[in-house]
Amino acid sequence: MPRNPAGALALIAGLAVIGAGLATPALAHPHVWIVVETTLIYDKGAFTGLSHKWTFDDAYTRMAIEGLDKNNDGKYDREELAELAKVNIEGLKDFSYFTTAAVAGQEVKFGVPTDYWLEYKDKLLSLNFTLPFAEPVSADAKGLTYIVQDPSFFIAFDLAKTDPAKLGPGAPPQCKIRLASGKDEANGAALGDAFARQFGGAFAMGGAQAIAVDCQGP
Repeated sequence: MPRNPAGALALIAGLAVIGAGLATPALAHPHVWIVVETTLIYDKGAFTGLSHKWTFDDAYTRMAIEGLDKNNDGKYDREELAELAKVNIEGLKDFSYFTTAAVAGQEVKFGVPTDYWLEYKDKLLSLNFTLPFAEPVSADAKGLTYIVQDPSFFIAFDLAKTDPAKLGPGAPPQCKIRLASGKDEANGAALGDAFARQFGGAFAMGGAQAIAVDCQGP
């Protein structure tokens, strides 16, 4: 019989709970690997949210899809994966979707995820979802910065090697995406404060996971 993903699947959020129970981050090591691709959504002069695509490693994929091929055709379509997508999104809520953002030295709040769905392609499972900003962020604001990270290090979030972040249609041509660095001090402090409130862990600007967007030019 098909498994019940809501009851039997080891969810992303459930794995994070286990990782958070480890004594220190130094003792933790990744048990799930996720490759992150993000599109910054632009509309009417402002950035309105992040469109995430998280692709899981093959071991997690095999576990997650077990028993979900309900028509036994060897494929996993969006309808067959719909319940699992819903359970994952609901579970991730308690972890703020592992996403933290800041602009002009202030934390950026998020709304409720939309347009979430799972895709099975090339034997890997990907979770797609839109994480809207609670309030639009003007393209004139200085250095919108975000990071996707698990403070327990139980889940390893890695940026995709090609186009890990890109601008959505309509974004001004002067807007550029880059890896955030120590010079992003104001947003680094805001990200650190928000990260600590959400996860209770430490965050240091300069990691390769932090992405910054600058539309003001040099």
